[in-house]
Amino acid sequence: MAASSSPSICSRNPGMAALVAAVLLPALLVGSAATRAPPFSCGPSSPSKGLPFCNTKLPAAQRAADLVSRMTPAEKASQLGDIAPGVPRLGVPAYKWWNEALHGVAISGKGIHMDKGAVRSATSFPQVLLTAASFNDNLWFRIGQATGKEARAFYNIGQAEGLTMWSPNVNIFRDPRWGRGQETPGEDPAVASRYAAAFVRGIQGSSSNTRSVPAVLQTSACCKHATAYDLDDWKGVSRYSFKATVTAQDLADTFNPPFRSCVVEGKASCVMCAYTSVNGVPSCANADLLTKTFRTSWGLDGYVAADCDAVAIMRNSQFYRPTAEDTVAATLKAGLDIDCGPYIQQYATAAIQKGKLTQQDVDKAVKNLFTTRMRLGHFDGDPKANVYGNLGAAHICTPEHKNLALEAALDGIVLLKNTAGVLPLKRGAVASAAVIGHNANDVLALLGNYWGPPCAPTTPLQGIQGYVKNVKFLAGCNKAACNVATMPQAAMLASSSDAVILFMGLSQEQESEGKDRTTLLLPGNQQSLITAVANAAKRPVILVLLTGGPVDITFAQSNPKIGAILWAGYPGQAGGLAIAKVLFGEKNPSGKLPVTWYPEEYTKIPMTDMRMRAAGGYPGRTYRFYSGKTVYKFGYGLSYSKFSQRLVTSRKNLAHNSSLLAAGRTAMTEDKASYHVDHIGDKVCEQLKFPAVVKVKNHGPMDGKHTALMFLRWPNVTDGRPVRQLVGFQSRHLKAGEKANLRFEVSPCEHFSRVRKDGRKVIDKGSHFLKVGKHELEISFGA
Repeated sequence: MAASSSPSICSRNPGMAALVAAVLLPALLVGSAATRAPPFSCGPSSPSKGLPFCNTKLPAAQRAADLVSRMTPAEKASQLGDIAPGVPRLGVPAYKWWNEALHGVAISGKGIHMDKGAVRSATSFPQVLLTAASFNDNLWFRIGQATGKEARAFYNIGQAEGLTMWSPNVNIFRDPRWGRGQETPGEDPAVASRYAAAFVRGIQGSSSNTRSVPAVLQTSACCKHATAYDLDDWKGVSRYSFKATVTAQDLADTFNPPFRSCVVEGKASCVMCAYTSVNGVPSCANADLLTKTFRTSWGLDGYVAADCDAVAIMRNSQFYRPTAEDTVAATLKAGLDIDCGPYIQQYATAAIQKGKLTQQDVDKAVKNLFTTRMRLGHFDGDPKANVYGNLGAAHICTPEHKNLALEAALDGIVLLKNTAGVLPLKRGAVASAAVIGHNANDVLALLGNYWGPPCAPTTPLQGIQGYVKNVKFLAGCNKAACNVATMPQAAMLASSSDAVILFMGLSQEQESEGKDRTTLLLPGNQQSLITAVANAAKRPVILVLLTGGPVDITFAQSNPKIGAILWAGYPGQAGGLAIAKVLFGEKNPSGKLPVTWYPEEYTKIPMTDMRMRAAGGYPGRTYRFYSGKTVYKFGYGLSYSKFSQRLVTSRKNLAHNSSLLAAGRTAMTEDKASYHVDHIGDKVCEQLKFPAVVKVKNHGPMDGKHTALMFLRWPNVTDGRPVRQLVGFQSRHLKAGEKANLRFEVSPCEHFSRVRKDGRKVIDKGSHFLKVGKHELEISFGA
């Protein structure tokens, strides 16, 4: 979401207890209020009937231009905030732009209403970081589809005042302490890019995970927060005033690729600019970013939104321009179209009167906004007659969507440790179970942030109760902070139980929007409680971690009395059932970590140091550039089965490719050691692609899914080359004993290229190494 300029999200929303009482509990009830039709324009009785902007045969941009040409300057300026008033004389209804759909339709914005009306809940999928652990872009697409369908259904029944969803968050999870890392697809630009495209296609209504764009958008997706935003509030440094220094190299190969994929591959109809000031220029006033990059280079067909109150913050906290009018002018001229907040609405007219802004600047922004609303079908007459007109209350929280939420949680859960086959437990063989931990029976622990009231939540305790008759529960800690712990009682319960399962981890009090961590250790007395329980138990205990970001659990990793460890993220409404299915072997875990888990010593590095690459005593960030000690590596994840994998390709030498040689004279770099990718050209890049196959076998004993991650490494890491870089991922469900070939398409222009210090992409001549697991193949490139 667009974040508030307040210290925390809670200052704009009811207190959590009140929210649960007013929204979450009624979600379990069936609403009885009647639905109402959404407002629309260009109907039979509309004053605009017959005008060109109501002509559905015309292009959306042409229709929007006609509408804007009929508006007064005051009416135009009024449209430049997230709460846009109607224009009754033209039959234009009011509209609310700020709506959220991070992992299901959420209540964090201003346009979705689940506190009243016939439907009080929506399908709550796992928080994004756990979904990313599935490494399954088809799953990401289907979650987007389901979320978009439910959002449109809410709109059709009159419980939504907008269809512009300010999701997904595709920022790179650069630092493990970042409170909003849970919202992202992780630390890898390739994963984040594929997630971005898949989710956007799904939520906007594409029929398949391709580049196709529907004639009428199901909803409008907005990829946020561009760019280089990954600090909220760390040791007194606030996102509102943080001035990030970012190299051209890091922008080009780390921070910007997911946003490019959103627009170029996913065809997102919006990009949101961040609070961050990058290299001295606030993102929402950066013409190179908003206009030159988003629109000219990437071809954005849509609008650019500011994070909430970002324009006011630019004036009042960043002091970028001397007056409100100067600030508003700087943003609109740079390419911003709408403010989340009223600041531009308040000062745009004065900015024009003072000669700092032109009416054409305002018109351009308003046209972009109405073009998006045209594409959503808001000016096509009664929405019940369009392609989404049949969607209603019956399409929210459907059995299909509930099953999808379960599938997503099952596929994301990561098995981190399983000593001597402690897991899976055998159903019927566990006479009694002790379930201990503050996260075991808390619905909010399933949801993370940016949630909507779930329609069928199952806590971990409830999930286990479905498999074991004799279950005893003890919270152990008063909350995630665990400043009060009942260790003697927990140890006594553990000593008298056949199996002990601990549900520990974090909550939104430790990691959230507006709150970064200063430590990677479990909070308060959690480690002591876990250790005391493990020491008292009859046999090795099972530790399940519900967290967004990574934690340093070295103590548990090395403790033989802790037999198994699972990371379950914030697993959504079906999380409790999914965890139980994994624990009892009904699901063979297949998730892989989408982030590096660092030791506590990593917190010595300032969050404010934005450098990705190692330098001197600076260790670098993420698996691509960090080669120091880890608790768990990116891509780590165990299975109950043993899988083998081997990489093969029929093309190991690209040295004498005639197409490359023909293009070589113009593509060669100054030092003759590399080729400029942009000079090679699309045609030759397409010709250079070749297949690679990963041969996989499931050696048993269980059926299960295997995900193969293919990496590239260079012969050295000089000049900022990554230690390794993800090429792609493929997965397949295999029966015990079954074999399969997973086919990858390798594109040297995309996968063999690296970014130089000047931000340009090149492919080095010579050896490159494709790697899957411990097996690698050398590929020679160039003459």
